[in-house]
Amino acid sequence: MRITRLRSFMARDDVRPRVIVAIDTDEGITGWGECYNHGPDRALPAILDYFFEQIKGEDPRRIEFLMLKLQQQTRFPGGAMHLAAFSAIDHCLWDISAKAVGLPVYRLIGGEVRDKVRVYLGVYTAPDPAEALDFMMARNAEYGLTAFKLSPYRIDFHAERWGEVVRTSADYFRRLREIAPAHFDFAFDAHAKIYEPWQAIQLGNALAPYDPLFFEEPVRPEHLPAWGEIKSRLTCPLATGESLYSRYEFLNLFNARGCDIAQPDICVVGGLLEMRKIAAIAEAHFVVIAPHNPMGPLATAVNLHFSAATPNFKILEYRLPLKAPYVKDPYLPEDGYLRLRPDRPGWGVEIDEDVLRQDGYIHWERKLLPKPDGAWGYP
Repeated sequence: MRITRLRSFMARDDVRPRVIVAIDTDEGITGWGECYNHGPDRALPAILDYFFEQIKGEDPRRIEFLMLKLQQQTRFPGGAMHLAAFSAIDHCLWDISAKAVGLPVYRLIGGEVRDKVRVYLGVYTAPDPAEALDFMMARNAEYGLTAFKLSPYRIDFHAERWGEVVRTSADYFRRLREIAPAHFDFAFDAHAKIYEPWQAIQLGNALAPYDPLFFEEPVRPEHLPAWGEIKSRLTCPLATGESLYSRYEFLNLFNARGCDIAQPDICVVGGLLEMRKIAAIAEAHFVVIAPHNPMGPLATAVNLHFSAATPNFKILEYRLPLKAPYVKDPYLPEDGYLRLRPDRPGWGVEIDEDVLRQDGYIHWERKLLPKPDGAWGYP
């Protein structure tokens, strides 16, 4: 079997662009993968075409060999854009390999260690606890979801006194705990918007009495010793990893004792192969994995197979694929879990190429506002 062609498509999932990749073979098997959309998304097809020249004519089942070849062909360590391209290529190779033997991907990486994968859903549109709970209860009724992630910020933390930011965040979580079912889990994502570690510690500890599932990425990832300091002074689980790229960066994070929960992104770090290596290093440090996955339904399928076969997996981030028609049969939660499809080879989903042929590009970027003094500052 040989690789004959790479095709990339600009799709969309509601208001977010998605870069979907297909690799074709001379035996008629096509593998599918998804890039992380860091932006500029229009650059990714050109990057993918460049790397395709390194793997054209190769056997797609030699995944470790091909990914090593791609990594060695780049003179400097990979950054966001080309690792996003590597990730999609890796996904395609695993999909092809599993389809070639008629098995789901998780059977090729050691088999499932669990029968189903728990997921959590983001809630970012309801500032009032009662409104947020209404949203969550509706998703619980339809999909059985019992885990959710929210923003901790209830007021503009640039414009208001920091003590008020902390107080309002704690009051919000306290009220949510009072009115929500006792078995619901709540995580809080600070989106790396805090610059000073002491503020991250103060905010995390204000949330801690109400038992958060985790407190995610309060500061930027560049200075790992700061993460060790934050974790040592927090009284709730600290999660991070979506902005880290390789097993080497995660090893440095674990050596700094910088998190309780690691959140690598399978569309960022280079794909399933690299994700497995990161998980193994985390396991040796008694760290669990909660994959970062704000992506589309194809990326969710890839994450499901990783999660099913990973012993130290904890929970998977999930987006409802309500406006992503390029996947015909997405994985949907049942009782708060995604269930495996053992009778479906590869990733277990069917791609609608007719939808993908329609350019679905939509411009998206982070919504950041300057501070009251006019500076952008951090992040």
